[in-house]
Amino acid sequence: MLWAVPVAVVGAFALALGSALQERDAVRAPGGRVARAGVMFHLFGRPRWLIGGLLVVLGALLHLAALSGAPLTIIQPLGVTGLLFAIVLWSFFTHRAVGSHQVIAGLAVMAGLTGVLWLFPHVDEAPVMDTGTALALAGAVIGAGILLHLIARWFPSPVRAILLAMAGGAAMGTTSGLARVILAGAHGDWSQLVSWLTLLAAGTAVFGALLVQNAYRSGHFAAAYATLLVTDPVVGVGIGAVMLGEGAPETPLAQAGASAFALLAVVGTVGLARSRDRNPEAAQEPRSHRTR
Repeated sequence: MLWAVPVAVVGAFALALGSALQERDAVRAPGGRVARAGVMFHLFGRPRWLIGGLLVVLGALLHLAALSGAPLTIIQPLGVTGLLFAIVLWSFFTHRAVGSHQVIAGLAVMAGLTGVLWLFPHVDEAPVMDTGTALALAGAVIGAGILLHLIARWFPSPVRAILLAMAGGAAMGTTSGLARVILAGAHGDWSQLVSWLTLLAAGTAVFGALLVQNAYRSGHFAAAYATLLVTDPVVGVGIGAVMLGEGAPETPLAQAGASAFALLAVVGTVGLARSRDRNPEAAQEPRSHRTR
């Protein structure tokens, strides 16, 4: 089990570094405040952005590997340390000092997310989801994401960062839920990976990536990354609890605790969004839209 701890920390760092590298090109990519899908083709042509993407994938794989060698209650808190890594890396890349309020807000997000995930039950039963349910789920998430993508340009940059990262995190969390079903079905028969469900998961993931990159374009990387870090696993856990029969906190005390931890994570995220520390390379906002 001891090997899983450094693996989890390295994975968290790889995720944070990859996301920070992607943000560097996302804020410089052409387009308005909210770029269209074509921005992804531009980003795929940027070597630094691609390296960031590979680091994100590596970080996710290392996190999964760590979970195979140690309990979630140990690995998950180590995984969310990626938020503090992200804040420090953002400071390094933009040459701006990290404020104490950013660290406190980041710690609040980490504690809140860890508490929520701790209180949800974790089962080993193989999840099942029919194609119709999967289509309805992905369709609802993508539909809501498209709506936010269309109206996000009218919001000030801190709010835009949170909304787009929330929609992107929901898409990523949905992808995780679908992936659990796909991998469970493919256990012992890898040919089952070739299915409409796999294509649906891939499409949802790409759409989520577009929303996340637009969240980074707002210039509020810490708030966007914190929102993504919270929304992705919470949506995944929610899908498991509601649609895959994995259950939810049952006692009133556990339910109250989960709600309190969720509120703590939200407060920390809002604190990061209210920070005046914005990437100077991000597109300038009209005066009426700037954070006061």
